[in-house]
Amino acid sequence: MRSMLQSRGWKTLIRLPVRSLVFPRRYASNKTSDPLRILFCGSEDFSIASLQAVHDEHRANRDFIASIDVVCRPSKRVGRNLRQIREAAVARQLSLPLHQIDTFTGWNPPTPQGQKINLVIAVSFGLLVPPRLLNGAKYGGLNVHPSMLPDFRGPAPLHHTLLSGEKNIGISLQNLHPTMFDRGDILAQTEYPGFEHSCSTVSQLLSVVAPKGAEMLVNGLKDRVYVPPIQPVGSPRVEDGGKPLRQAPKITTDDRHIDWDTWTADRILRTYCVLGPLWNKTQTFLAGQLHKKRIIWAAGFRKLQEPLHIFPDPGHPIVTGLFSKSQSVCIRTCDGHTLCVDQVKIEGENTCSAWHAIQHHGMVPLPSDISNAEHDFASFRARLS
Repeated sequence: MRSMLQSRGWKTLIRLPVRSLVFPRRYASNKTSDPLRILFCGSEDFSIASLQAVHDEHRANRDFIASIDVVCRPSKRVGRNLRQIREAAVARQLSLPLHQIDTFTGWNPPTPQGQKINLVIAVSFGLLVPPRLLNGAKYGGLNVHPSMLPDFRGPAPLHHTLLSGEKNIGISLQNLHPTMFDRGDILAQTEYPGFEHSCSTVSQLLSVVAPKGAEMLVNGLKDRVYVPPIQPVGSPRVEDGGKPLRQAPKITTDDRHIDWDTWTADRILRTYCVLGPLWNKTQTFLAGQLHKKRIIWAAGFRKLQEPLHIFPDPGHPIVTGLFSKSQSVCIRTCDGHTLCVDQVKIEGENTCSAWHAIQHHGMVPLPSDISNAEHDFASFRARLS
């Protein structure tokens, strides 16, 4: 997941606001447990609020939470940049023991004060906690997931919630399944159908769900939901009028590839807000040679209030004198709208104006006077693919 909360630096610990949840505590438990020695596994921004909340509870009541060890993924180089794991910086600022690993193979959990870890908590971690660790922890493991499970199972629930246009979202607290992600018993969940949101970006949605997930986790710890007998709450989503469950797989480059035959204008605009620059393949003509290159819609799209009616078919861009000053390229969508784009990036080159790119690469046979002819237009030689 791309970094979703912008930090002002690490001199001040990031604090996410914790607001009241829209659902009540499930019950007042009379269960008891040993002091918790927690192995907290997390490597994404969603997990930071949960780690902070568990640490606050640890400081307030050490008889309840005796210790916290933090496991996170190592920093990795992505392209020319080093992807920093912010969870590691938070753990260091909280003075918590930190273990950075990329696999559990051959790794043994710590023994704080000479005693075994008795609860594993995994929040947006990305690695499956193996059975030997779960079986070795007296109370097994817990996971916080930002969806109404079993809907949107997978590593990217926030992205897929937004991509689907879903305006309700919830939080689920489940125990950790030993062999599969997001298949544990649901121990607490937002009241169905979840709470409404008006977010259009992942960072906006993260700021809403992260504190709610943290509060649900701490409430679950206080209610001892991890102490046998386990009491699953089920999920009303399964009985939601027969609607199919949606998955939330990892986002890939293909998710940014526009299908002009099926993607509506709103879907294209929504996908750009969630995932950033989108792309297609196009033909270029340089020095008499035909090439097929990727064209990246670097600056997104604008939807015209009144669609143009000069397009051959969806996904077949044109240039027109109507937009000579803005240097825009126009494309018709499958639902009849017109999208304009001002800047593009041709594979292997820098971002530039759309007009400059198509002229330089010979993608369209431009009339010499098109910039002065308001109603003249020229179509790309080839349809986008």
